[in-house]
Amino acid sequence: MGVLLLFFFIPLLTALGPSIITSASINEAGRNISHEMFVSMMGTENSYFTQALPEDYSPPSVSSAVFELATSINPEDHRSLLGRELPGFALFDGRIIVAGEGVDYTQMPIESAPPMEVLLAEREAANERLEEIERMRQEMDEQELLENVVHIMHAHNRESFFPELNIEDTSNANLANHGEVNITLAGERLGMELAKYGIGSVVDKSDIGAKLNDRGWLYRDSYRMAREVLKGNIEEHGEFEFYFDLHRDAQRRPVTTVEINGVEYAKLLFVIGKNNPNHEKNEDLMTELHRRVEEKYPGLSRGVFDPTKTGTGVNGVYNQDVSPNSILIEFGGVDNSLEEVYRTVEVFAKIFSEFYWETRGENMPGGDEE
Repeated sequence: MGVLLLFFFIPLLTALGPSIITSASINEAGRNISHEMFVSMMGTENSYFTQALPEDYSPPSVSSAVFELATSINPEDHRSLLGRELPGFALFDGRIIVAGEGVDYTQMPIESAPPMEVLLAEREAANERLEEIERMRQEMDEQELLENVVHIMHAHNRESFFPELNIEDTSNANLANHGEVNITLAGERLGMELAKYGIGSVVDKSDIGAKLNDRGWLYRDSYRMAREVLKGNIEEHGEFEFYFDLHRDAQRRPVTTVEINGVEYAKLLFVIGKNNPNHEKNEDLMTELHRRVEEKYPGLSRGVFDPTKTGTGVNGVYNQDVSPNSILIEFGGVDNSLEEVYRTVEVFAKIFSEFYWETRGENMPGGDEE
């Protein structure tokens, strides 16, 4: 009966025109098939394929698969039902790869997407932060550094923090933007901290927001613009071993702050782009760094998140296809101060440096310093 239906169904689709089934739709459908399911399907024809499946793997229920195909509701995930009825519920349609301490779906990262006029608006800010960074530049001693180890950039470079801005109304996360006092200061601080451990870096502080405006592009094109900047840096400096894209979350203070030994830190969060075909290696790196952070500073990392969003304007790669050692890190949220962010940057820089030198089988320069 199934074969007979195919004989009638396929000509019908063909007659309706190429807009029904396209290579893009087939590719999108293929993304929803797990590696295990694909191997299991191959195993129906050649049983040797099934030897590669995990011992605890069981094929999906045919009835559940048919029900999901007919209704778009996954019986094992109630969010697939509620998400179509509750406004805003789709914001939490991501997946927690590795959960930090006390983390659940209500703490999924939120990306503020301000209109261009809000993004480029001039706002007053605490200039002490700029002066502080300038002093650090002057105080840095010349060191023998490894070149082209880490590339640091900021696809949403104007993401700022309310405590650093002179804004009375802090209810709208889209207003936490500034041309100078923003996430790029955390990136520059990270580069300085890595230098203490013998790791050289290139910190790109390009104003992606201004470049978008010059091109007439939308805010959702930020990663596309950032990719051009990234490729330019690679042409100028050569390939890097690691690529960091720093952001700040739009979640509020209770979600993005933790107190450890009486000191408040801005939590960090790793974000994976699952539309990158080689995302497994990126995920392995983020998971290992999360594990190391939690081992020494429990509660500091919110975990590894996969937004798994699709559709027009959704990136889903975050330029992580450039390298298996490419990661996106959220440092704090709109309510964190740069002082809290800097504390976390210092912790992350030391833990990453320990990881880096350990993988090279060498002692970390400055590793004995507190």
